[in-house]
Amino acid sequence: MADFIVPSNVRPETDAQHRIQGPIHAPRHVRIICIGAGASGLLMAYKLQRHFSNFSLVVYEKNTDVSGTWFENRYPGCACDVPSHNYTWSFEPKLDWSAVYAGSKEIFNYFNDFARKYSLHKYVKTQHQVSGAFWNKEKGGYDVHIKDLASNTTISDHCDVLINASGILNNWQWPAIPGIDKYKGVLLHTANWDDKIDLAGRHVGLIGNGSSGIQVLPTIQPHVGKVTTFIREPTWVSPVQGLEQHVFTDKERLDFATKPNTLVEYRKNVERGLNGQFGIFLKGTTTNNDTETYFRQQMSEKLSNPYLEERLIPNWHVGCRRLTPGVGYLESLVKENVEVVYGEINAITEKGCLCDNGKEYPVDVLICATGFNTSFKPRFPVVGPDGKNLQDLWKDEAKSYLGIGAADIPNYLIFLGPNSPIGNGPVLSAIEQQADYMLKMIDRFQTHNISTFSPKAEAIADFIAHKDQFMEKTVWHDPCRSWYKGRPDGPVTALWPGSTLHYIEAMMEVRLDDWEIKYNGNRFAWLGNGYSQTELDPTADWAFYIRDKDDDEPISRGRKLQLINKSGTVQQTAAVSFTGANIDAPKL
Repeated sequence: MADFIVPSNVRPETDAQHRIQGPIHAPRHVRIICIGAGASGLLMAYKLQRHFSNFSLVVYEKNTDVSGTWFENRYPGCACDVPSHNYTWSFEPKLDWSAVYAGSKEIFNYFNDFARKYSLHKYVKTQHQVSGAFWNKEKGGYDVHIKDLASNTTISDHCDVLINASGILNNWQWPAIPGIDKYKGVLLHTANWDDKIDLAGRHVGLIGNGSSGIQVLPTIQPHVGKVTTFIREPTWVSPVQGLEQHVFTDKERLDFATKPNTLVEYRKNVERGLNGQFGIFLKGTTTNNDTETYFRQQMSEKLSNPYLEERLIPNWHVGCRRLTPGVGYLESLVKENVEVVYGEINAITEKGCLCDNGKEYPVDVLICATGFNTSFKPRFPVVGPDGKNLQDLWKDEAKSYLGIGAADIPNYLIFLGPNSPIGNGPVLSAIEQQADYMLKMIDRFQTHNISTFSPKAEAIADFIAHKDQFMEKTVWHDPCRSWYKGRPDGPVTALWPGSTLHYIEAMMEVRLDDWEIKYNGNRFAWLGNGYSQTELDPTADWAFYIRDKDDDEPISRGRKLQLINKSGTVQQTAAVSFTGANIDAPKL
């Protein structure tokens, strides 16, 4: 097939004229820059390579290797709180996970092996950190400034479409506690771990009881002399019933690898269970009430300590903060060499932590499991055609279009932007859906004479209004301190107003009426010289639409979805969560 393509050196103003020389939908060359080679960036590279032609791609990655957070995070006990067989791409299973909750090293290997298998490293420039992106009014697209960390020089690149895949849990930060620079012991952050530090026999201080702190404590407790763990607020900690930790046996791994459909059915059952948990996050549902009862019972049994039970079991709903399995965490809190200090740290001294009880707690090593900057505000300027900087637009509250775009910032797409389904259910499934949506926009940009596309401000305003109203019915709206929102009583900025399956269905089709589209010249120049793409291909059937029966794919949304979700093929109800409770229909 001899493609007619619009070359990359054709200027925007002559693009329309050039297209008239070729057939309908002649694909223009599109230059794409992707920021970050973590899971999302690698998926984008894979899908572009698989589905597109006449494109160029470069993925700028600040680290020395790919895999993003799974390259960076290697603190003791680091793992994912999603079952490992379902922390994979839907199309790319891994046969030999060691356990239900695998460690970070295994997860790093999965994404690194994925990149190697599909030759994605050729798109990636490691040790290159993007420092700014500025709209070029003459050429269109972005001039992107990148710091070469190896040579300490700054280079410039240009793209038609800019994709931010830098992640939300990536920009780690020290706790905002006075005096942290005065501490004279060994200071560590879980997201910037130093493997050379030996903790054996030492007195370790641990700040934080989020996911990282919960994973660190049971891992280091058997090896250190003492742990003083500083906790300022309660949190729900318990595996969801049916998804407890389990180390796979050799036979189980062999069955996954050799018995047809064994692994895919296991993965489907886990995914159905994960998708069946959304009722947990809706106030007043049977699922939420039953789950809270189960969690409360589990925490009380494992703590078996009235003082800790009173302080560590929350009085807000299950799910207000991200749920964590917490394998071994609660049991570690009551070990002889663990001291729990509940309350605020007023200051960090040369020796350790000065708390609001008036006591100073000296420690040899201070571990800060204090998380990341989750404001969604970009770490570098992203400046659109009218000079507006997304850092300023999102300074007080990040407001996106369906988690992937921003008003007034054209040709800019975001993975896991504000109000994406980060904690609503399976997250990698949502990332795949975001990638597909982005590719549909890029395809339209490439095959029509489009110069810019960006979500309309009024569409975003309507989406945010709907989101805020919906969130009032959820446990995320409770006054807990969570990275899902900027402050306990603030708007929920991190989560989607619905389940992951809800998001997948919402993103199946591009709503072009929500997008501001501008063209290079005549918007119908894509019609070209009157010839079809089919006529360019001598191996194609030039009468493909003649047949002896109607075998068209469904046209209506409902019938199309039934085909996609294989309606009628599952006998048992999928609307059952691993807690054993039926999912409630929300009364909104």
